[in-house]
Amino acid sequence: MSGLLGVPLGGSGGAAGSARARYGRAMQLWADGVISPAQLEGYRVAAADDLRPPSQVLGDRGLPLPEDAALAPGAAIAALLGEADLYLAGLSGPGVAEARAGLARWRGGPVTLAVGVHPVVDAHLAVALATMIDHPGLAGAIAAAAPHLAWGSYDGYGEEIGAGFAQGHAYASLMGQDHSSIPADGFDFGLFLMAPHVLYRDHAHAAPELYAPLTGPHGWRFGMGRPLVIKPAHVPVWNPSFQPHLTKVGWVPFLSFYAWTCDVMAPAHVITAKDWPELEALHLG
Repeated sequence: MSGLLGVPLGGSGGAAGSARARYGRAMQLWADGVISPAQLEGYRVAAADDLRPPSQVLGDRGLPLPEDAALAPGAAIAALLGEADLYLAGLSGPGVAEARAGLARWRGGPVTLAVGVHPVVDAHLAVALATMIDHPGLAGAIAAAAPHLAWGSYDGYGEEIGAGFAQGHAYASLMGQDHSSIPADGFDFGLFLMAPHVLYRDHAHAAPELYAPLTGPHGWRFGMGRPLVIKPAHVPVWNPSFQPHLTKVGWVPFLSFYAWTCDVMAPAHVITAKDWPELEALHLG
């Protein structure tokens, strides 16, 4: 995460995705009327190369470098929730309306800040954001808010979930009842990240669940013995209550919004399958 999050508007970060993160921040400033369309175009050109500072592009065009207007932590989280709602508004299918209703109901609550340190986030968030070239504003909002979220790992499964998943995932609840940025009752919404090639073994839970994947490809199955279905980014996945499901990450880290729309405190459980070794060895793409 270091090298991407909090990158100055005029600097060259060098980390994968840093230039696109700056472009995302520039888009937010343009929408707020802080920078001109010509300055925004300079950031768009600079976004093609993480090592090329936008100050160079703007200087070549006789344009001033804007002041670094990083959002305050609480405002960064609020901005991310706004971008999340806009993103969900462009999707269709079961669960999307319920997730947006939860966002509308709870997003005005008090914000609790945290220190966003997690090894999976440090290793893989920048790479995931670098693939979101069609959603630079959303990528920039995630980059700005991520250092202030309570990233953690779900430890309710026990050893049966496998070391790959246990050590290869992180999540941050933006709204919810436990360790969340904003309190919510009976609703949980946040970000979920998995390392490349991780197998999230077959499991189920009482909570109906929406995934809105921001990266891809990734594989899914929805019941024991069913085939793996490969899905791209930006295709939502709806898991009704107690539906078994499995996720296999491709070569790009899996970054997704998730929403649990009720029964959020009920634990999830693993459903044992014989083909896990084969699926864990599988590389998609």
